Amino acid sequence: MIVEIDQVLTAEQLANLHALLSQAKFVDGKLTAGPFAQAVKHNQQLDGTSEIAKTIRESLEEAIQGNALFRSLALPKVIRPCLISRYGPGMAYGWHMDNALMGQGQTLQRSDLSLTLFLSDPGAYGGGELVLDTDDGERRLKLAAGTMVLYTSTYLHRVAEVTTGQRLAAVTWVQSLVRNSEQRQLLFELDTVRRSLFEKTGKTEAFDLLSKTYANLLRQWAEV
Repeated sequence: MIVEIDQVLTAEQLANLHALLSQAKFVDGKLTAGPFAQAVKHNQQLDGTSEIAKTIRESLEEAIQGNALFRSLALPKVIRPCLISRYGPGMAYGWHMDNALMGQGQTLQRSDLSLTLFLSDPGAYGGGELVLDTDDGERRLKLAAGTMVLYTSTYLHRVAEVTTGQRLAAVTWVQSLVRNSEQRQLLFELDTVRRSLFEKTGKTEAFDLLSKTYANLLRQWAEV
């Protein structure tokens, strides 16, 4: 699954974020990479210990969780804190896999879904595409600022070298209530149909039957 979700952030939210990021401290991105990814990770990340970083993370997480399409697709149980990355000319992140398990001890969580929320306008930098290694070949993504791509965490992926300008993006990972991606897709399709039906005809017997099926499948498949 690879889904683009438009307008997760408004123009006003983006402007406020960029104002905060212009004052923020960035550190070497290798600090949050595993031992294998460190060899290919060449970027900077927002210093997560500052008050500015806390404010930015809270605003991003509120926007992500508030998006109805994201909630229907992901059925999130846990959303990891956002990491904000910055790439300048010559920076890139080579092929890598996201860790299957993140955190430690009582906070250990499974990564079912990965997301990238683009914060820079695509015209503001050269290169810098998110590249996913799919069964149909490479898929290259360079989306509008405020747009998010959500994808299953099973893909090898990379960020192409930035040649000019500056690329800013937020990334995070989701543990879903429904571990199986095919089951999540079926639930999303059912939810989409029932919402569309309700908008057209209101609460009917057909809507109630779809809602019953959705609820019972979610009850059967959810891990809480």
